[in-house]
Amino acid sequence: MQLKIYNSLTAEKEIFKPILEGNIGMYVCGPTVYSNVHLGNVRTFLSFDFIYRTLIHLGYKVRYVRNITDAGHLTDDGNVENDRFVKQTRLEKLEPMEIVQKYTVDFHKVLEMFNLLPPNIEPTATGHIVEQIELTQKLIEKGFAYESNGSVYFDVIEYNKRGMNYGELSKRNIEELFANTRDLDGQGEKKNPQDFALWKKASPAHIMRWNSPWGEGFPGWHLECTAMSTKYLGENFDIHGGGMDLKFPHHECEIAQGKACNDTSPVNYWMHANMLTMNGQRMSKSTGNYILPMQLVSGDNNFFEKPFHPTIVRFCFLQAHYRSVLDISNDAMVASEKGYLRLMEAYKLLNSITPDEVKESGFNLQDWKNKCYEALTDDFNSPILIAHLFEVVKYIFALNDGKETISTKDLEELKEILKAFIFDVLGLQAIEENNNEKLDQTLQVLIELRNQARKAKNFELSDQIRDRLLAEGIELKDGRDGTSYVLN
Repeated sequence: MQLKIYNSLTAEKEIFKPILEGNIGMYVCGPTVYSNVHLGNVRTFLSFDFIYRTLIHLGYKVRYVRNITDAGHLTDDGNVENDRFVKQTRLEKLEPMEIVQKYTVDFHKVLEMFNLLPPNIEPTATGHIVEQIELTQKLIEKGFAYESNGSVYFDVIEYNKRGMNYGELSKRNIEELFANTRDLDGQGEKKNPQDFALWKKASPAHIMRWNSPWGEGFPGWHLECTAMSTKYLGENFDIHGGGMDLKFPHHECEIAQGKACNDTSPVNYWMHANMLTMNGQRMSKSTGNYILPMQLVSGDNNFFEKPFHPTIVRFCFLQAHYRSVLDISNDAMVASEKGYLRLMEAYKLLNSITPDEVKESGFNLQDWKNKCYEALTDDFNSPILIAHLFEVVKYIFALNDGKETISTKDLEELKEILKAFIFDVLGLQAIEENNNEKLDQTLQVLIELRNQARKAKNFELSDQIRDRLLAEGIELKDGRDGTSYVLN
């Protein structure tokens, strides 16, 4: 089956043709590590983890690059006081690289918790300052950039004059950009308001700074990704991914930088994951409709009735196509948990199924497999794949009830492919039983037996239960509200 990918650049679903047969270069914009990774970020990275897993399952050799933005960059108003890293260093009274380390560790912990595969290469912006300076110099030499008061800007007008189209990804025209862009970032330094920074002069208040031919400064946000993606994947590579919010201006600027610098379009297929909402509303700290990944998993929140295992959250996320808006709610999470448990119960049942070589089955395994692969190769359609998995779940329960049959060959094939789809492609995990919960239940039984012995004035048995537990490091405490225990 031919793999089809929706290309944001052409706004069409296209047959995927890798630059090098059997090999794929894929770059995904990573986090800016100045705060905890939020659920919307997790949704984006999880979407591309599913895409990465699918490509591997389909037999491609993938070089997956996902960056870490750790150099800081200005917000839209160009005010250094609003630089995210500057604000966070002052708020937490830490050095910039302490902030970077703290939230990079948090990012990796969260993604590991949701069973995301690590990328093959994870470059940092601060580790590629030299490459960014070289790119800036090259753009100046080619006439696409200019220096102004220690900063360097990309000349959008010049880019368009040479027959290229700034706005081709986001489908914006230059006249619209003229009308809607104010000169906030350049503060009078730019030729045109829509020109964007390749290198910014560091003011005395800016903590993160590097030497350059134009004086001390720091790289532009858009330049970082161009430098890192081209270094590890080449001037033209297969797939570039990220959240929908990065389409403009970030990815638009990457295209312009790549074309201007290397005379070729940097990426063949642009992919964008859609946003995450909660209870039908956009997630926002200002409105209070906001929750961190750890809070969803721990249950420490006011939105969900209980904690949900990370694999349940992952299963819930994958029930929406990566290009669709995903809305999470308590009901959606509960339904996902029930669906996951039924899927895993069916998978476990396969080991107890007895094949029947005589009777013919009404279930066509090959047709079912084809439908699953049609979903995978049709722009990574995870919800359709999951729907097909529940078709086979129904079949497995019918097998268990003796209402259906399966041959030995088909049974072994079904075990193999179901394992691949559940664990390798969807990236789900088996949830281990909560040993603490089982211990608590066991101790409550022993406490009840001890209470019954005391009521029956069988103090010898009562004391024996208490002493045996104490010898194992479990101390019983009798109080007015009953008996509790402490683990020593």
